Amino acid sequence: MGEQAGSRRVLHAAFNRDHSLVSICTRESFKIFESCTGTCVYEHPEGAYSLAEILNRTSLVAVVGAGEQPELSPRRLNLYNTTLKKSSEVNFVSAILAVGLNLKRLVVVLERKACIHEMSSLTQLQTIDTVPNPKGLCAFSPNEENCYLALPARTDVGAVLIHDSLNLQALCQIQAHQSPIAAMAISSDGHMLATASCQGTIIRVHVIPRAVKAYTFRRGNVPTAIYSLSFGPPDVYPQLLAANSASGTVHVFKLGPTERQRSHPAANLLSVVLPNSMSDMYEPERCCITIRNGCPPGVVSYCAIAGSSIETGEDGRACFPRTSRPRVLIITSTGYFYEYYLNVGSGREPGSFTLERECALVTNPSDQVGAHFV
Repeated sequence: MGEQAGSRRVLHAAFNRDHSLVSICTRESFKIFESCTGTCVYEHPEGAYSLAEILNRTSLVAVVGAGEQPELSPRRLNLYNTTLKKSSEVNFVSAILAVGLNLKRLVVVLERKACIHEMSSLTQLQTIDTVPNPKGLCAFSPNEENCYLALPARTDVGAVLIHDSLNLQALCQIQAHQSPIAAMAISSDGHMLATASCQGTIIRVHVIPRAVKAYTFRRGNVPTAIYSLSFGPPDVYPQLLAANSASGTVHVFKLGPTERQRSHPAANLLSVVLPNSMSDMYEPERCCITIRNGCPPGVVSYCAIAGSSIETGEDGRACFPRTSRPRVLIITSTGYFYEYYLNVGSGREPGSFTLERECALVTNPSDQVGAHFV
């Protein structure tokens, strides 16, 4: 498809907890699509939106305006019910840069603060002062029991603060990288934190809240910008982690005991007693699947790993799995959607992938959304 770098149509994209839905923000509206079909299930054409985050598979969406219309202020958060067409709003003193939510907590990230609210009443419970965070970098657990929030702790190195949003207390600080953090993600169960620095060559996974380094993965040797990190859902085995970058390549890593760790258990001990830079000499693992040109280079994109694809039956109600294989889903800032099926190899056997679907989610207002199966 004719995708051009620089023709940005999507201001923001975000997947829900199980990656079955994706929200798209444009200058005309925010939309919600089913990731398994590419079908638009909801559209709110009121103007430009900068953020839209879906609460699990409910009808609640946290939305923030892009400031291009007076009624859509970037300092106002609306919790909108797409079924009842009702909303509640909370105003802030500066622009909202990121939003995270689960069944118990709503987190709003500003440039120098993070605000924690009770989800049921929107009552503000705590305000956390942060280092300057102009990109609103954060990771928030969708699990309401392991309700962890990760924020940058320093601007000069890759330190991450882990905060318990349920009990409203700081838990630990993780020294993840030597360079500043560029991307973070927390697994759906809230037990693992993945980080990448602005160098983009090494991705680390820590167990939280114990702050123990569990994995070190090498994406490559050439620095690049990491756009997003994504853990696979818990029903996908083995557990996977995906990273997409400015190079247009998507790297998929396999979590679990690696061949090297099984052969050299001393590597685990070294990772505890040695600094990151030294222990990485012994333990970095390469990705199990590399999707080259997964999306156009230089185009900002958002990725996720999902479980089996589901199709709606002819009666419009029954759903049938298309495959038991995991999928990589990619949304680009130019409005395109790519779906890749993965075949994860066992042991050191390399995995493979196939492009199953590509479609334009955002086109001209008069155009229809269409999918192309490859």
